[in-house]
Amino acid sequence: MIVLIHKDSKPEQIKRLIEWLAQFNLQVHISEGKLQTILGLIGDTSKVDVDLVRSMEIVEDVKRIQEPYKNANRKFHAENTVVPVGNTVVGDGGLTLIAGPCSIESEEQVKEVAKAVKASGATMLRGGAFKPRTSPYAFQGMGADGLKLLLAAKAETGLPVVTEIMNVGQLPLFDDVDVIQVGARNMQNFDLLKELGRLRKPVLLKRGLSSTMEELLMSAEYIMAGGNENVILCERGIRTFETYTRNTLDISAVPLLKQLSHLPVIVDPSHATGLSKLVRPLSLAAVAAGVDGLMIEVHNNPACALCDGPQSLTPEAFDVVAKEVRLVHETLRNVRSGG
Repeated sequence: MIVLIHKDSKPEQIKRLIEWLAQFNLQVHISEGKLQTILGLIGDTSKVDVDLVRSMEIVEDVKRIQEPYKNANRKFHAENTVVPVGNTVVGDGGLTLIAGPCSIESEEQVKEVAKAVKASGATMLRGGAFKPRTSPYAFQGMGADGLKLLLAAKAETGLPVVTEIMNVGQLPLFDDVDVIQVGARNMQNFDLLKELGRLRKPVLLKRGLSSTMEELLMSAEYIMAGGNENVILCERGIRTFETYTRNTLDISAVPLLKQLSHLPVIVDPSHATGLSKLVRPLSLAAVAAGVDGLMIEVHNNPACALCDGPQSLTPEAFDVVAKEVRLVHETLRNVRSGG
C-alpha cells in the first residue's frame, strides 16, 4: 500500500501519521520527491482502514499495490535511485561503462586491460576471480589470488572494481571490493541475497538464464528487505530456443524494468550472445533503450583467454564502442531535453 501526502503538509503531521501506521507492525518507507512525498507500507496492511487514512487532512490518496516486490517498486519510490560506487555513481542519467577481462589470469594482464579501458572512458573495472563454469574441467578462476591482483589494478588505476561472489563463505574476501556481483546462476541463492542485504555495499544483480523480470525484482527485494538499497539490475540475456547465440538479449527488459522499478539498469552485451562481433550493435541498442550502463568484457589477447575469449573485445575495439555509445547517449539526452 502507498499513501500519497499533500505537498503542503508539515513534517510534524507526517511524523504523527508514520507513528500511527507503525502501530500496525508495518514498515514505513518514506520517499521524498521534488513534488510529492510518498509513504510505502510494507507488511500486512489488511488491518489498515483505507477509508480512514484517505480521509486524513494530509493524505491525497491511498493505493493498494498488487506486485509482491515493494522496496524495488517504482510506485513506492518515484525518483530514480542513484548508487554511489567509489568516486563515481550509477543511475544519475549518465552512462556508466564497466569493462575488463572475464577472468583474471595474471597481474600483467589485468593491469594492462585496466589502464586501457580507463583511457577509453570506463569508470569501473570488472574481473572474475571466482568463475562459475558449466564444466567442472573448465578454468574456475584464480580465487583469492585473483582478487588480490584485481585490487592491485584498482590501486594503480583508481578504478572501482566489480567482481562476482559465489557463496556466503567468501564474503570476508570482498571487504575491499566496491561492487559485489551476483551472477545469473546465483540470482535465486536466497541465503546469499539475505547476507548481502545486511551490507551497505553496492550489489550488481544479474538476471537468471530463465528468469522472469518479476523474479529478478523479487531477488532484488531480498537484498533491499535487509536494508541494502544499493542494488543495480543487470540484463545479460536469457535462454531461448535460438542456437546461433549463447543467449538472447531481452532489450525490452531495459524500458520495462525502468518502468517497474527505480533501481538503475545496466546491460551485459558480452554474455548476451557470446559473440564479440555482436557487442557493438547490442551496446548501441541498449543505450537507445535507455540503459544506465554497460558491462563489457575486454581482453588484451582474446584468442588466448582462459575464459570466454570469443565474446571479449580487444582494448582497441572497446575504445571504438565506448566512443560510439557515448555519442548516442549524448545525442538522445539532448533530444529529450529539447537541446
